[in-house]
Amino acid sequence: MLLSADALSERARKVRLVLLDVDGVLTDGTVAVHGSGTEAKNFSIRDGAAVVWAQRQGLQVGFLSGRPSPATTRRAAELGVSLVVQGDTNKGAAYSKILAAHGLTDEQVAYMGDDLLDLPVIGRVGLATAPADAVEEVRTRVHWVSRHPGGRGAVRELIELVARARGQWEPFVDSFLT
Repeated sequence: MLLSADALSERARKVRLVLLDVDGVLTDGTVAVHGSGTEAKNFSIRDGAAVVWAQRQGLQVGFLSGRPSPATTRRAAELGVSLVVQGDTNKGAAYSKILAAHGLTDEQVAYMGDDLLDLPVIGRVGLATAPADAVEEVRTRVHWVSRHPGGRGAVRELIELVARARGQWEPFVDSFLT
């Protein structure tokens, strides 16, 4: 289901919300559980910077995770992401609620997921994407697969793809040069 560059760009131009799974997309999919019961996750600084940049360019960014985590809540707050849905393993229903609450259509959403729980959303969004290390059942159903694995630049690459399609990437890069 991978798209040509032109078809991909056409879909990316319509995106208003970049919605992201967390574990395996924003992280490498591992969780360190400490003896105290607390947990730790590793988030990419480059992915985080891209999330901030996307929001500055007028894109909304949200997190949709089937697993609740204080680390996810904290990371979202650090990045200024207010759309955070955690703990609902029925991602299709959660996604429908997000669309209704934000007045969006499927074609206005890009989603990146890596595992089977993500398939209900992947089957609906205008731009379905996956990190390079997503499971095969996801990689074969998306419009685009990042060259990077989850937690290692896949989100950054997606945000750059959307920004380029919207004509926002080069002006943004130029802003660092002046």
